[in-house]
Amino acid sequence: MVYPIVKYGQPVLESQAETITEFDTPELNKLLDDMFESMYAARGVGLAAPQIGIGKRIAVIDITSGEDESQKLVLINPEIIKTEGSQTGEEGCLSLPTFRETVTRPKKVTIRAQDGKGKVYEMTGEDLLARAFLHETDHLHGKLYINHISPLKRDLIRRKIRKLQKANEWQ
Repeated sequence: MVYPIVKYGQPVLESQAETITEFDTPELNKLLDDMFESMYAARGVGLAAPQIGIGKRIAVIDITSGEDESQKLVLINPEIIKTEGSQTGEEGCLSLPTFRETVTRPKKVTIRAQDGKGKVYEMTGEDLLARAFLHETDHLHGKLYINHISPLKRDLIRRKIRKLQKANEWQ
């Protein structure tokens, strides 16, 4: 099932997500499948549960956009445990369609997370994967990439969104 993507302005996007304690259930497995399907349908490389209106600490990532099944990652209750270096690049978000901004983030990131069965693992990613780890983990803490840009640029985006909302073009 493809879930609609929740857009900026919805409280679930700016709330702390709940920790997952039950694993390998039919409901969780279905949600993970639906999250990948929703992410691919929206042409994303990552999707956090809050972006589909579910306040749980779950994210999925596939930086190949579905071209390599082996690259599909499930991050449940992820934590950033180490960062190194710096990279600056354009970043967007499915919950802020049409907006893109330059964001500086660490170049190399190590996460600790659980998979769908609850098994704890650690993984290090660089470049786009590092950015995806940070971006999706931020969502689980109620942050969006615009929290990493200047207050002036963030305010401009918010003003544009308010205009779109008034014109009934942002739902």
